Amino acid sequence: MWLFYSIQVYSGVDMGFLGILPLEGSGLVGVFLAPLIHGSVSHLMSNTLPLLFLGTMVYYFYQPIATQVMIHCYFFTNILVWFFGRPFYHIGASGLVYGLAFFLISFGIFRREARAIIISLIVILIYGGLVYGILPSNPNISWESHLMGAIVGIGSAFGLSKLRKVNS
Repeated sequence: MWLFYSIQVYSGVDMGFLGILPLEGSGLVGVFLAPLIHGSVSHLMSNTLPLLFLGTMVYYFYQPIATQVMIHCYFFTNILVWFFGRPFYHIGASGLVYGLAFFLISFGIFRREARAIIISLIVILIYGGLVYGILPSNPNISWESHLMGAIVGIGSAFGLSKLRKVNS
């Protein structure tokens, strides 16, 4: 993310065209690249810190399924945004952030194990306000990415919570 933003700043080229443009063939590149593109330093920071924290939690506590969770939250979120988003370029990693947060929150609920529930509570305490981001409020913010990330995170938690041994 930081490399793409640096290239964007130093080249003077707005890379927003590499975002997800729903239902357009040219917008499919965004399924792969949108989370790497950010419009400002504050946008980049607002995704970087939660991504580092939540990603670390997923990989630390759920290492056997962490890569699968990351792939689900990255790609499935973006695919859903491509199908259901408003017709403008969607950029940023907030869909991934929402996916990871909602995975961590709902995994404890579905798994019903003390450790997973404690992790869920910690994430709720720190990121509980994310719930408001899934509602349309600012026309310049992709609430669709937030909502799709939340759906994918919950879906991944539900599916993966059925596995026998998750914690290692």
